[in-house]
Amino acid sequence: MRGPVVAGRDLVRLHGSRMPPGLVAVGIALYGLGMAMSAWAMGANPFFEGTVRIQSDRRHRVVDVGPYRYVRHPGYVGLILWALGTPFLLGSWWALVPAGVTAAWVAIRTSLEDRTLRWELAGYEEYVRRVRCRLVPGLW
Repeated sequence: MRGPVVAGRDLVRLHGSRMPPGLVAVGIALYGLGMAMSAWAMGANPFFEGTVRIQSDRRHRVVDVGPYRYVRHPGYVGLILWALGTPFLLGSWWALVPAGVTAAWVAIRTSLEDRTLRWELAGYEEYVRRVRCRLVPGLW
């Protein structure tokens, strides 16, 4: 994770970018929501893992309960939220740069993962028709 490295460099080399201390509450909220969303996704999906892999040995199937009723990639929603919350916790405007890069990378990864799941996981195409949004309900 590059956010803390950038925040540390910001503090030491650039003498801090002076983010208002009140924004720490924003960071706590985003980080907490991100962790909660990730935990909810992991609890609802027995096939949850960090790589895209069809777990045929475990009879991998589409999971459409819990947060998966609303978005196809709730674990990534959690990752984006905690990545965006971290700069506020660290008090660094510059740390928003790697947080934004992380969010963009996750959005690209969902597209690639969707393609793999459509090709390799039975029932995923029908799930995509029911749950249209990848990350943001009603938007995308």
